[in-house]
Amino acid sequence: MKSPHTYAAGVTDLRRNSYFWIARLVLVSLVSIGLAPIATAQTPKTSKPTATKKTQSTATKKRPVQKKLYSAKRSLSRKARLARARAVATARELAEAIVPRYKVDAEGDLVPDLRAAAAIIYNPDTNEVLWEENSQSQRSIASITKVMTAAVFLEDAPDLSQPVTIARSDVHRASTTYLRANDRVTTDDLLHLLLIASDNAAARALARISPHGSAGFIQRMNEKASELDLTSTHYADPSGLLSDNVSSAYDMAKLIVHASNDERIGTIMRTPEYTVRTAKRSITFRSTNYLLRQGEVDVRAGKTGFISKAGYCLATLLRLPQGQGGQEVAVVVLGARSNAGRFVETQNLFNWLSSKAATLFATQTPAPILTNE
Repeated sequence: MKSPHTYAAGVTDLRRNSYFWIARLVLVSLVSIGLAPIATAQTPKTSKPTATKKTQSTATKKRPVQKKLYSAKRSLSRKARLARARAVATARELAEAIVPRYKVDAEGDLVPDLRAAAAIIYNPDTNEVLWEENSQSQRSIASITKVMTAAVFLEDAPDLSQPVTIARSDVHRASTTYLRANDRVTTDDLLHLLLIASDNAAARALARISPHGSAGFIQRMNEKASELDLTSTHYADPSGLLSDNVSSAYDMAKLIVHASNDERIGTIMRTPEYTVRTAKRSITFRSTNYLLRQGEVDVRAGKTGFISKAGYCLATLLRLPQGQGGQEVAVVVLGARSNAGRFVETQNLFNWLSSKAATLFATQTPAPILTNE
Protein backbone atom coordinates (compact mmCIF):
# COMPACT_ATOMS: atom_id res chain seq x y z
CA MET A 1 0.00 0.00 0.00
CA LYS A 2 1.17 3.52 -0.79
CA SER A 3 2.60 5.63 2.03
CA PRO A 4 0.57 8.58 3.43
CA HIS A 5 3.08 10.96 1.84
CA THR A 6 2.53 9.46 -1.61
CA TYR A 7 -1.25 9.59 -1.16
CA ALA A 8 -1.18 13.24 -0.04
CA ALA A 9 1.06 14.24 -2.95
CA GLY A 10 -1.28 12.55 -5.41
CA VAL A 11 -4.31 14.36 -4.02
CA THR A 12 -2.50 17.70 -4.16
CA ASP A 13 -1.51 17.26 -7.82
CA LEU A 14 -5.00 16.23 -8.89
CA ARG A 15 -6.62 19.10 -7.02
CA ARG A 16 -4.23 21.64 -8.52
CA ASN A 17 -5.08 20.40 -12.04
CA SER A 18 -8.81 20.85 -11.33
CA TYR A 19 -8.91 24.27 -9.65
CA PHE A 20 -8.39 26.45 -12.72
CA TRP A 21 -11.02 24.75 -14.85
CA ILE A 22 -13.62 24.63 -12.07
CA ALA A 23 -13.13 28.31 -11.21
CA ARG A 24 -13.52 29.20 -14.87
CA LEU A 25 -16.71 27.14 -15.15
CA VAL A 26 -18.19 28.91 -12.12
CA LEU A 27 -17.37 32.34 -13.57
CA VAL A 28 -18.72 31.60 -17.04
CA SER A 29 -21.86 29.95 -15.65
CA LEU A 30 -22.72 33.02 -13.59
CA VAL A 31 -21.78 35.65 -16.15
CA SER A 32 -23.52 33.91 -19.04
CA ILE A 33 -26.93 34.25 -17.42
CA GLY A 34 -26.29 37.76 -16.13
CA LEU A 35 -25.83 38.14 -12.41
CA ALA A 36 -25.71 41.93 -12.66
CA PRO A 37 -28.87 43.51 -11.26
CA ILE A 38 -31.61 43.80 -13.83
CA ALA A 39 -34.15 46.61 -13.49
CA THR A 40 -37.68 45.31 -13.44
CA ALA A 41 -40.34 47.04 -15.45
CA GLN A 42 -42.51 49.07 -13.14
CA THR A 43 -45.18 51.64 -13.79
CA PRO A 44 -44.11 54.94 -12.17
CA LYS A 45 -46.42 56.02 -9.40
CA THR A 46 -47.95 59.45 -9.68
CA SER A 47 -49.82 61.33 -7.01
CA LYS A 48 -53.54 61.82 -7.60
CA PRO A 49 -56.03 64.12 -5.91
CA THR A 50 -57.87 62.45 -3.06
CA ALA A 51 -61.39 61.61 -4.18
CA THR A 52 -64.44 62.10 -2.00
CA LYS A 53 -66.26 59.02 -0.73
CA LYS A 54 -69.07 59.66 -3.20
CA THR A 55 -66.67 59.91 -6.14
CA GLN A 56 -64.84 56.76 -5.09
CA SER A 57 -68.08 54.83 -4.75
CA THR A 58 -69.30 55.98 -8.17
CA ALA A 59 -65.98 55.11 -9.81
CA THR A 60 -66.03 51.67 -8.23
CA LYS A 61 -69.49 50.96 -9.59
CA LYS A 62 -68.75 52.21 -13.11
CA ARG A 63 -65.33 50.63 -13.71
CA PRO A 64 -65.20 46.82 -13.92
CA VAL A 65 -62.22 45.02 -12.38
CA GLN A 66 -59.64 44.40 -15.09
CA LYS A 67 -57.23 41.49 -15.16
CA LYS A 68 -53.52 42.28 -15.36
CA LEU A 69 -52.51 42.01 -18.99
CA TYR A 70 -49.50 40.00 -20.16
CA SER A 71 -46.31 42.06 -20.17
CA ALA A 72 -43.24 40.95 -22.10
CA LYS A 73 -41.06 43.09 -19.86
CA ARG A 74 -42.46 41.49 -16.71
CA SER A 75 -42.00 38.04 -18.20
CA LEU A 76 -38.37 38.73 -19.11
CA SER A 77 -37.73 40.20 -15.69
CA ARG A 78 -39.16 37.11 -14.00
CA LYS A 79 -37.04 34.80 -16.17
CA ALA A 80 -33.95 36.83 -15.31
CA ARG A 81 -34.70 36.54 -11.58
CA LEU A 82 -35.17 32.79 -11.88
CA ALA A 83 -31.94 32.47 -13.87
CA ARG A 84 -30.04 34.39 -11.19
CA ALA A 85 -31.52 32.17 -8.48
CA ARG A 86 -30.46 29.04 -10.37
CA ALA A 87 -26.96 30.45 -10.83
CA VAL A 88 -26.62 31.17 -7.13
CA ALA A 89 -27.74 27.61 -6.31
CA THR A 90 -25.24 26.20 -8.82
CA ALA A 91 -22.44 28.35 -7.37
CA ARG A 92 -23.19 27.07 -3.88
CA GLU A 93 -23.02 23.46 -5.02
CA LEU A 94 -19.81 24.11 -6.92
CA ALA A 95 -18.32 25.67 -3.81
CA GLU A 96 -18.96 22.38 -2.03
CA ALA A 97 -17.63 20.29 -4.92
CA ILE A 98 -14.69 22.46 -5.94
CA VAL A 99 -12.18 20.18 -4.22
CA PRO A 100 -12.10 16.84 -6.09
CA ARG A 101 -12.59 13.86 -3.81
CA TYR A 102 -10.39 10.77 -3.99
CA LYS A 103 -10.09 7.61 -1.96
CA VAL A 104 -7.69 4.69 -1.63
CA ASP A 105 -8.93 1.40 -3.07
CA ALA A 106 -8.14 -2.14 -1.88
CA GLU A 107 -4.87 -2.16 -3.85
CA GLY A 108 -3.75 1.09 -2.25
CA ASP A 109 -4.31 3.16 -5.40
CA LEU A 110 -5.74 6.68 -5.37
CA VAL A 111 -9.08 6.58 -7.24
CA PRO A 112 -11.98 9.03 -7.74
CA ASP A 113 -14.65 9.31 -5.05
CA LEU A 114 -17.73 9.91 -7.22
CA ARG A 115 -20.60 12.26 -6.32
CA ALA A 116 -22.84 11.15 -9.22
CA ALA A 117 -24.95 7.98 -9.39
CA ALA A 118 -22.80 6.16 -11.97
CA ALA A 119 -19.76 6.75 -14.15
CA ILE A 120 -17.14 5.05 -16.29
CA ILE A 121 -13.81 5.65 -18.04
CA TYR A 122 -13.64 3.36 -21.07
CA ASN A 123 -10.79 2.67 -23.51
CA PRO A 124 -12.31 2.09 -26.97
CA ASP A 125 -9.04 0.71 -28.41
CA THR A 126 -8.94 -2.24 -26.01
CA ASN A 127 -12.59 -2.41 -24.87
CA GLU A 128 -11.20 -2.05 -21.36
CA VAL A 129 -12.90 -0.36 -18.42
CA LEU A 130 -10.20 1.82 -16.86
CA TRP A 131 -12.39 2.86 -13.92
CA GLU A 132 -16.07 2.52 -13.09
CA GLU A 133 -18.69 2.92 -10.43
CA ASN A 134 -22.16 1.42 -10.93
CA SER A 135 -21.42 1.39 -14.67
CA GLN A 136 -23.73 -1.56 -15.36
CA SER A 137 -26.70 -0.11 -13.46
CA GLN A 138 -29.69 0.67 -15.67
CA ARG A 139 -30.82 4.28 -15.35
CA SER A 140 -32.84 6.89 -17.21
CA ILE A 141 -30.54 8.69 -19.67
CA ALA A 142 -32.64 11.68 -20.82
CA SER A 143 -31.28 13.44 -23.93
CA ILE A 144 -28.25 11.18 -24.38
CA THR A 145 -30.99 9.28 -26.23
CA LYS A 146 -30.42 11.70 -29.11
CA VAL A 147 -27.08 10.07 -29.96
CA MET A 148 -28.98 6.97 -31.08
CA THR A 149 -31.58 9.15 -32.81
CA ALA A 150 -28.84 10.65 -34.98
CA ALA A 151 -27.22 7.26 -35.65
CA VAL A 152 -30.50 5.65 -36.77
CA PHE A 153 -31.57 8.59 -38.92
CA LEU A 154 -28.26 8.62 -40.79
CA GLU A 155 -28.32 4.85 -41.48
CA ASP A 156 -30.28 5.35 -44.69
CA ALA A 157 -27.90 7.99 -46.10
CA PRO A 158 -30.57 10.72 -46.20
CA ASP A 159 -30.31 13.86 -48.31
CA LEU A 160 -29.16 16.40 -45.70
CA SER A 161 -30.33 19.29 -47.89
CA GLN A 162 -33.93 17.99 -47.88
CA PRO A 163 -36.35 20.71 -46.71
CA VAL A 164 -38.58 19.86 -43.75
CA THR A 165 -41.66 21.72 -42.53
CA ILE A 166 -42.04 21.55 -38.76
CA ALA A 167 -45.41 20.11 -37.69
CA ARG A 168 -47.41 21.18 -34.65
CA SER A 169 -46.95 17.70 -33.23
CA ASP A 170 -43.18 18.23 -33.31
CA VAL A 171 -43.27 21.29 -31.06
CA HIS A 172 -46.24 20.38 -28.82
CA ARG A 173 -44.95 20.13 -25.24
CA ALA A 174 -41.42 19.79 -26.58
CA SER A 175 -39.98 21.48 -23.48
CA THR A 176 -36.66 22.47 -25.10
CA THR A 177 -36.88 23.68 -28.70
CA TYR A 178 -35.92 26.62 -30.90
CA LEU A 179 -38.43 25.62 -33.56
CA ARG A 180 -41.98 26.77 -34.29
CA ALA A 181 -44.77 25.11 -36.20
CA ASN A 182 -44.45 25.71 -39.97
CA ASP A 183 -40.75 26.60 -39.76
CA ARG A 184 -38.99 25.30 -42.86
CA VAL A 185 -35.47 23.95 -42.30
CA THR A 186 -33.21 21.22 -43.72
CA THR A 187 -32.44 17.80 -42.29
CA ASP A 188 -28.89 19.03 -41.68
CA ASP A 189 -30.30 21.91 -39.62
CA LEU A 190 -32.33 19.40 -37.60
CA LEU A 191 -29.25 17.29 -36.88
CA HIS A 192 -27.38 20.36 -35.63
CA LEU A 193 -30.32 21.37 -33.43
CA LEU A 194 -30.55 17.78 -32.15
CA LEU A 195 -26.91 17.32 -31.13
CA ILE A 196 -25.81 20.87 -30.27
CA ALA A 197 -28.88 22.43 -28.68
CA SER A 198 -30.54 19.14 -27.60
CA ASP A 199 -33.72 20.25 -29.37
CA ASN A 200 -36.64 17.90 -28.70
CA ALA A 201 -38.78 19.06 -31.62
CA ALA A 202 -35.85 18.34 -33.96
CA ALA A 203 -35.70 14.77 -32.63
CA ARG A 204 -39.42 14.27 -33.28
CA ALA A 205 -39.20 15.76 -36.77
CA LEU A 206 -36.29 13.49 -37.75
CA ALA A 207 -38.17 10.41 -36.57
CA ARG A 208 -41.35 11.52 -38.37
CA ILE A 209 -39.70 12.08 -41.76
CA SER A 210 -37.54 8.95 -41.60
CA PRO A 211 -38.46 5.93 -43.76
CA HIS A 212 -39.60 4.18 -40.56
CA GLY A 213 -42.11 6.84 -39.47
CA SER A 214 -42.36 7.92 -35.84
CA ALA A 215 -43.39 4.56 -34.32
CA GLY A 216 -41.14 2.49 -36.56
CA PHE A 217 -38.21 4.78 -35.78
CA ILE A 218 -38.35 3.92 -32.06
CA GLN A 219 -38.49 0.22 -32.93
CA ARG A 220 -35.40 0.65 -35.11
CA MET A 221 -33.58 2.47 -32.27
CA ASN A 222 -34.09 -0.62 -30.08
CA GLU A 223 -33.02 -2.95 -32.87
CA LYS A 224 -29.86 -0.91 -33.32
CA ALA A 225 -29.14 -1.08 -29.59
CA SER A 226 -29.40 -4.88 -29.79
CA GLU A 227 -27.07 -4.98 -32.80
CA LEU A 228 -24.48 -2.95 -30.87
CA ASP A 229 -24.86 -5.30 -27.87
CA LEU A 230 -26.15 -2.51 -25.64
CA THR A 231 -27.84 -4.97 -23.31
CA SER A 232 -29.03 -2.43 -20.71
CA THR A 233 -30.50 -0.02 -23.27
CA HIS A 234 -34.13 0.56 -24.19
CA TYR A 235 -35.73 3.50 -26.00
CA ALA A 236 -39.30 4.81 -25.68
CA ASP A 237 -39.05 8.05 -27.71
CA PRO A 238 -36.45 9.77 -29.91
CA SER A 239 -35.91 12.85 -27.72
CA GLY A 240 -35.28 11.45 -24.25
CA LEU A 241 -38.15 13.32 -22.63
CA LEU A 242 -39.64 10.03 -21.41
CA SER A 243 -38.00 8.47 -18.36
CA ASP A 244 -38.48 5.05 -20.00
CA ASN A 245 -35.38 5.75 -22.12
CA VAL A 246 -32.88 3.76 -20.06
CA SER A 247 -29.31 2.51 -20.35
CA SER A 248 -26.07 2.17 -18.38
CA ALA A 249 -22.86 4.19 -18.26
CA TYR A 250 -21.10 1.23 -19.90
CA ASP A 251 -23.56 1.06 -22.81
CA MET A 252 -23.44 4.83 -23.34
CA ALA A 253 -19.64 4.77 -23.43
CA LYS A 254 -19.81 2.20 -26.23
CA LEU A 255 -22.51 4.19 -28.06
CA ILE A 256 -20.69 7.54 -27.96
CA VAL A 257 -17.62 5.81 -29.44
CA HIS A 258 -19.68 4.15 -32.17
CA ALA A 259 -21.53 7.35 -33.09
CA SER A 260 -18.37 9.48 -33.19
CA ASN A 261 -16.92 7.18 -35.85
CA ASP A 262 -19.52 8.67 -38.21
CA GLU A 263 -17.99 12.02 -39.14
CA ARG A 264 -21.42 13.45 -39.87
CA ILE A 265 -22.17 13.02 -36.17
CA GLY A 266 -18.70 13.62 -34.74
CA THR A 267 -18.26 16.90 -36.61
CA ILE A 268 -21.56 18.26 -35.27
CA MET A 269 -20.78 17.20 -31.70
CA ARG A 270 -17.51 19.16 -31.93
CA THR A 271 -19.30 22.36 -33.04
CA PRO A 272 -19.70 24.87 -30.16
CA GLU A 273 -22.14 27.22 -31.93
CA TYR A 274 -24.35 27.11 -35.00
CA THR A 275 -26.94 29.24 -36.82
CA VAL A 276 -30.06 27.98 -38.58
CA ARG A 277 -31.95 30.32 -40.91
CA THR A 278 -35.63 30.10 -41.69
CA ALA A 279 -37.61 32.35 -44.03
CA LYS A 280 -38.44 34.75 -41.16
CA ARG A 281 -35.54 34.57 -38.71
CA SER A 282 -32.08 33.37 -37.80
CA ILE A 283 -31.66 30.95 -34.90
CA THR A 284 -28.26 30.89 -33.21
CA PHE A 285 -27.62 28.34 -30.48
CA ARG A 286 -24.67 27.13 -28.43
CA SER A 287 -23.66 23.64 -27.37
CA THR A 288 -25.06 22.40 -24.09
CA ASN A 289 -21.65 20.79 -23.48
CA TYR A 290 -19.61 23.23 -21.35
CA LEU A 291 -16.45 21.15 -21.80
CA LEU A 292 -16.59 21.83 -25.52
CA ARG A 293 -17.34 25.52 -25.06
CA GLN A 294 -14.53 26.04 -22.55
CA GLY A 295 -11.90 24.45 -24.77
CA GLU A 296 -9.76 23.21 -21.87
CA VAL A 297 -10.18 19.56 -22.96
CA ASP A 298 -10.02 18.05 -26.45
CA VAL A 299 -13.65 16.94 -26.89
CA ARG A 300 -14.10 14.54 -29.80
CA ALA A 301 -17.82 13.92 -29.14
CA GLY A 302 -20.33 14.54 -26.39
CA LYS A 303 -23.99 14.75 -25.44
CA THR A 304 -25.73 16.08 -22.36
CA GLY A 305 -29.02 14.94 -20.87
CA PHE A 306 -31.39 15.98 -18.12
CA ILE A 307 -34.84 15.15 -16.80
CA SER A 308 -35.72 14.91 -13.12
CA LYS A 309 -35.73 11.08 -13.15
CA ALA A 310 -32.29 10.89 -14.78
CA GLY A 311 -30.49 13.72 -13.04
CA TYR A 312 -27.75 15.52 -14.96
CA CYS A 313 -25.92 13.29 -17.43
CA LEU A 314 -22.99 13.62 -19.83
CA ALA A 315 -21.45 11.15 -22.29
CA THR A 316 -18.18 12.28 -23.84
CA LEU A 317 -15.28 11.06 -25.93
CA LEU A 318 -12.13 12.94 -24.84
CA ARG A 319 -8.56 12.88 -26.14
CA LEU A 320 -5.49 13.09 -23.94
CA PRO A 321 -2.77 15.59 -24.94
CA GLN A 322 -0.17 14.30 -27.38
CA GLY A 323 2.45 14.50 -24.65
CA GLN A 324 0.44 11.85 -22.80
CA GLY A 325 -0.04 9.64 -25.86
CA GLY A 326 -3.09 11.25 -27.47
CA GLN A 327 -5.31 8.37 -26.38
CA GLU A 328 -9.08 8.73 -26.78
CA VAL A 329 -11.26 7.65 -23.86
CA ALA A 330 -15.00 7.66 -23.27
CA VAL A 331 -16.06 9.26 -19.98
CA VAL A 332 -19.72 8.96 -18.99
CA VAL A 333 -21.33 10.47 -15.89
CA LEU A 334 -24.98 9.68 -15.06
CA GLY A 335 -27.14 11.11 -12.30
CA ALA A 336 -25.04 14.10 -11.24
CA ARG A 337 -26.75 16.51 -8.84
CA SER A 338 -26.48 19.68 -10.93
CA ASN A 339 -25.78 20.98 -14.42
CA ALA A 340 -22.31 22.12 -13.41
CA GLY A 341 -21.75 18.98 -11.36
CA ARG A 342 -21.72 16.66 -14.38
CA PHE A 343 -18.94 18.71 -15.99
CA VAL A 344 -16.95 18.93 -12.74
CA GLU A 345 -17.19 15.15 -12.27
CA THR A 346 -16.14 14.50 -15.88
CA GLN A 347 -13.19 16.90 -15.58
CA ASN A 348 -12.10 15.31 -12.30
CA LEU A 349 -12.21 11.83 -13.84
CA PHE A 350 -10.23 13.05 -16.85
CA ASN A 351 -7.63 14.73 -14.61
CA TRP A 352 -7.23 11.54 -12.61
CA LEU A 353 -6.79 9.53 -15.79
CA SER A 354 -4.24 12.04 -17.12
CA SER A 355 -2.15 11.66 -13.96
CA LYS A 356 -2.02 7.89 -14.51
CA ALA A 357 -1.80 7.79 -18.32
CA ALA A 358 1.89 6.91 -18.45
CA THR A 359 1.35 3.67 -16.53
CA LEU A 360 -2.17 2.82 -17.70
CA PHE A 361 -1.54 3.00 -21.45
CA ALA A 362 2.10 1.89 -21.50
CA THR A 363 1.19 -1.68 -20.54
CA GLN A 364 -1.94 -2.15 -22.63
CA THR A 365 -2.16 -4.47 -25.61
CA PRO A 366 -4.82 -3.51 -28.16
CA ALA A 367 -7.56 -6.10 -28.55
CA PRO A 368 -9.77 -6.59 -31.60
CA ILE A 369 -13.09 -4.75 -31.41
CA LEU A 370 -15.96 -7.11 -32.02
CA THR A 371 -19.18 -5.77 -33.54
CA ASN A 372 -22.34 -7.31 -34.89
CA GLU A 373 -22.33 -5.24 -38.04
